[in-house]
Amino acid sequence: MHEPSFFAEPRTWVAIAFIIFFVLFGRKLWTPLAGMLDKHADAVRGELAEAQRLRQEAEAMLADARTRRDAALAEAQTLLARAKDEAARVAREAAAEAEAATQRRERMAMDRIAAAEKAAVDEVRTLAAEIASAAAEQAIREGLSDHADARLIDHAIGGLPTALAARRAA
Repeated sequence: MHEPSFFAEPRTWVAIAFIIFFVLFGRKLWTPLAGMLDKHADAVRGELAEAQRLRQEAEAMLADARTRRDAALAEAQTLLARAKDEAARVAREAAAEAEAATQRRERMAMDRIAAAEKAAVDEVRTLAAEIASAAAEQAIREGLSDHADARLIDHAIGGLPTALAARRAA
């Protein structure tokens, strides 16, 4: 069999045409292609830089949010402690006010009881005096003579200053 020559092969001519094409147009094609690749690399670098900047901002915002959350938590705990103290103070004041009101009511009740006792004693004394007066009047009508009446009146008049002094002292 006969082997075709090197230049008779179509593959050879395609390879030679390819090499000539790249030698002639390679530089013209390579420069814009490299420029496009460089632009793309620069865009990726810019996006990476932007992503890095955004990440740093996000981390700063997260740290700020944590700081504000901690401050708010501390303030809430302070407010809660104050509220508990205020509630305890109000409870103490309410208990003291209730105790004072109870003591006032008790004092008023004791005063009413004392007034009622005094009124009852005065009523009993008045009633006893009326009964004694009626009994004395009846006894005087039934059993005293004119001479005994005069002596009894003189004796009552003589004891009047002592009875008045005793009443003034009471």
